[in-house]
Amino acid sequence: MVSSGRGSAPRVGDQALLDAFESFLHLQRGLSAHTVRAYRADVLSLLATLPAASSGEPASDLNRLDLTALRGWLAEQSGQGMARATLARRAAAARTFTGWAHRTGRLAADPGLRLLAPKPDSVIPAVLEVSEAAAVLDAARAFTAVPESGGESAEGEGATAVDPATVRDWCVLELLYATGVRVAELVGLDVRDVNRTDRLIRVLGKGGKERMVPFGIPADRALDDWLQVRAAWPAQVAPAHRDALFLGRRGGRLGARAVRELVHRMTAVAGVRDLAPHGLRHSTATHLLAGGSDLRSVQEVLGHASLATTQRYTHISADRLRSAFSQAHPRA
Repeated sequence: MVSSGRGSAPRVGDQALLDAFESFLHLQRGLSAHTVRAYRADVLSLLATLPAASSGEPASDLNRLDLTALRGWLAEQSGQGMARATLARRAAAARTFTGWAHRTGRLAADPGLRLLAPKPDSVIPAVLEVSEAAAVLDAARAFTAVPESGGESAEGEGATAVDPATVRDWCVLELLYATGVRVAELVGLDVRDVNRTDRLIRVLGKGGKERMVPFGIPADRALDDWLQVRAAWPAQVAPAHRDALFLGRRGGRLGARAVRELVHRMTAVAGVRDLAPHGLRHSTATHLLAGGSDLRSVQEVLGHASLATTQRYTHISADRLRSAFSQAHPRA
């Protein structure tokens, strides 16, 4: 049985190897922390299938890492029903590892050069209709004014207290939908990355590539409200995160997990289909194309390295066009 590698410790002699590979991914490849974690876990899984070296401290015998071993590792996981997308990523991790190991003298040859893997299914997750996206944002906005219990203002009207976290959450959702940025890109923003005059944010994307992404008036209004209440954040802001655009309850930078929970919660409140933050990104891309944006512009906004990735969204737009035609045209 092939070990998944997740949740298990590496052999003692493999720890330094994995650390060196991780440093390479961070410093030379510029991969995101999420991708680095996934690649490290994949390589740990691969090393676990190799026999231990015959001498010295316990370590995997890299001399046994050949094309047959790579194919067997992937075949075993395929037989266990692993998704094609996961298999494709694991193959990519293996090829990156064997290429690095060969260049650094750890492998005499690079068996990954001949490793083939199934292409991931070109499946686009569910996206929101424009009206559904508006419902989610309206629901988030409605939470930004919380009535105080049993109190009245001097004018006799019910007093309201603004919870900074609700203003932050509304701004997070507005900015996610307005820009289509990835969650990691959003939580990595600093205040100085926001250009309110030109309504642009500076985003550091995959591979350390920087891009400027525009946002509209509704997101600008949400930013205005958030930046006003941000100074009154209830927790002491940690010095290391003082520049972060979005803050968590404990004063640190808002985490990706909190954003995912927020999106799931607000789609439920709005009564629309359940989505992860990446679903909002897909919705943004789909709505841009449906509204007449060209592929190259959408590619730049989303930070796709390949236009082929952006082209996937044209299928959704085409499907919706056919559906609308079938419903509306008298001779459809």
